[in-house]
Amino acid sequence: MKPCMLFIALILLAACKKDLENPVSNEPPTTFGQVFEEFWNDMNVNYVYWDVDTTRWDAVYRQYKPLFGSLRLGDTADLARSVGYFHKITDGLIDHHFSITFTNTVLRDSAIIPGYDQWRKDPAFHFSYSYLASDRSYLDSGYLFGSDYTSVPTTTLNAMAGTIHGDILFFTCNQFVLSDSYTSPVDNPVKPVLNYFFGRLANPSGLKAIVLDFRDNPGGDANDLNFLVGHFIGHPLVVGYTRNKSGNGRLDYTPWVDVKVAPQAGAHAVTLPIFILADKYSQSMAEITTMALRTLPLCRVVGETTFGATGPFGENALYDDGPFQVPGFLSVTTSSVEFKSADGKMYEGVGFPPDYPVAYSLQALNSGDDPQMDKVLSLIP
Repeated sequence: MKPCMLFIALILLAACKKDLENPVSNEPPTTFGQVFEEFWNDMNVNYVYWDVDTTRWDAVYRQYKPLFGSLRLGDTADLARSVGYFHKITDGLIDHHFSITFTNTVLRDSAIIPGYDQWRKDPAFHFSYSYLASDRSYLDSGYLFGSDYTSVPTTTLNAMAGTIHGDILFFTCNQFVLSDSYTSPVDNPVKPVLNYFFGRLANPSGLKAIVLDFRDNPGGDANDLNFLVGHFIGHPLVVGYTRNKSGNGRLDYTPWVDVKVAPQAGAHAVTLPIFILADKYSQSMAEITTMALRTLPLCRVVGETTFGATGPFGENALYDDGPFQVPGFLSVTTSSVEFKSADGKMYEGVGFPPDYPVAYSLQALNSGDDPQMDKVLSLIP
């Protein structure tokens, strides 16, 4: 997610920054003991899920301080051994945005992503699958597809909209940078797709349902929460609650604050049934958008439980929690904010469950059938 493109509620929370009594040095550590101390202390202060995470962080300190203290920074075997230690320390963390990349030159090819490692151990594990071709096979002729390579230089946005059976409005995108593409001063092929989709939402004559496919969508810009969901509502809507850290204490938190979505210009409350396709690779903004739309009475979710990376993150300078670095050795990405859905539940680390579970089937997809889409269409009379 872009660090400066977060919910208004998150910006308000960020104003309550901690005063760091023991600021971490910007100097690279000279011993493995210092590497561990800085990592452990930064996690102690910056990690936002200590109220619900079951990792025994003080026990981690007692066990691993002497182990790291016995390692030598200049020893290649010890460097590799340290990666194994970091794996074990973090393998149970519930923050599914959490990752460690190594800036140490010997370890640059190493990375740790506990949420994905946990998913790999699940008996239902499968690799990601792009549903673009499958979705096309269900769409009526005349659908719109666009790719934007320019609005966000580091990524490509694909978006597609059309109808199924003439009276079901469909939309999908491969990530959430929709508002960047739509407001870009440069014309791009995604704008006509969004104009078509928003136009049909505002004037739904002849439609009987809406289908949104957020499968295989890793998320993106939190600005898209207002931008997309705001086209489905006629009045401000509370879609969840957020809080972040307020002090150096492990359990120092700000109060929970409502996350509200505002209607977009020209939007009307959608009164048609809405069906969202989601899978284990629906992450971050794809999950939050799913949870937000699920607050609407006629919205239902079909497919798999999502990934469980629901806590937005931003620059540590803004929040004084979230991402941090041990200079010259590693960089940590971790959520800056806890997010609860409007139902009062936190889905971090567990994912948002579908109303209608339908398992992934590569065999069916390879034969030209999509059981999850088929289930959606069976629910529309």
